[in-house]
Amino acid sequence: MIKKIPVIDLKQHQAVCGKSGMRDTYQPLSTVFASSSNPVEIAQGLKLNGADEMYIADLDLIESQGHNINDIKMVNTVIPVMFDGGVKNCESFEFFLDYAFKVIVPTETLESIEEMEKIFEKYPKERIVVSIDTKDSELLAKHLDVSLSELKEILIRLNPNEIILLDITGVGTEKGYNKKLLDEFGELKDKLIIAGGLNKDSLVELESLGIKKVLIGTSLHSGEVKILD
Repeated sequence: MIKKIPVIDLKQHQAVCGKSGMRDTYQPLSTVFASSSNPVEIAQGLKLNGADEMYIADLDLIESQGHNINDIKMVNTVIPVMFDGGVKNCESFEFFLDYAFKVIVPTETLESIEEMEKIFEKYPKERIVVSIDTKDSELLAKHLDVSLSELKEILIRLNPNEIILLDITGVGTEKGYNKKLLDEFGELKDKLIIAGGLNKDSLVELESLGIKKVLIGTSLHSGEVKILD
């Protein structure tokens, strides 16, 4: 069975939802797992329903508008967190290790490939998750001057345990996964965690393709998809 890793985004200490990465329009999350948008309550509901880890993005931190890291730490005592706080370098990666079980190294905010290499030299792969962030089929990276194919070669060399393949354009849309993007990274299939716009049908397709893990938000929180189905 394909593993479904639940997703929440945090903004001003509450879980929020939105579409296609337009973060300024995000609204409080309504979820079947809790009666509020409190992240700890949601984590407790997810755990009761069979989740054994979850992904959290701190949108305030990523946008340099404050942070929710104490909320992350509390959630991490309930269920292990895969955390995206907008890591820029090895130093920020190290800082976040005190708050979450796994820390994401995202192309969107990473300062350089050299910083990614330092992280892999210094820390165990069990705690590192690389996120290939894309928007409109282009690599989303404020500081990296690499193409998707060049990035793929770098990752083949670094050999991470887990790589999120995130289509930000699809977030919240339930339109299905990005087939072209998946084809591009097919050689790394055993390591991929597919994210962005997933629905019930796409989970069946991805499982048939040999994908082992997905990040899922909207269709999970609505109740359309169950964690253990």
